[in-house]
Amino acid sequence: MQKQENPTYLKAITIRDPSDIHTIKEDIKKEMILILRVTPLAQKDVDKLRKVVEELYTIAKNSNADIARLGEERIIVTPPGVKIWKPDYDLK
Repeated sequence: MQKQENPTYLKAITIRDPSDIHTIKEDIKKEMILILRVTPLAQKDVDKLRKVVEELYTIAKNSNADIARLGEERIIVTPPGVKIWKPDYDLK
């Protein structure tokens, strides 16, 4: 078995506040796979959550990362080269 030079890390983060975006942005730049739990922020302030999610989508797209909802409580962000299968993709 060959040892991988630069492993891809998976990191789970709970978003409690819009200021958590800074850390997430740095992790996206490091090309990590991120599983973001949004429930605490959703329970506090839905409008703030909406703004955070919009910002995350922009950051992901600008970094060529892929982003999708993972059920009701989570969002997944993957680095370039790792695509998230979404039912609306045309797989032909």
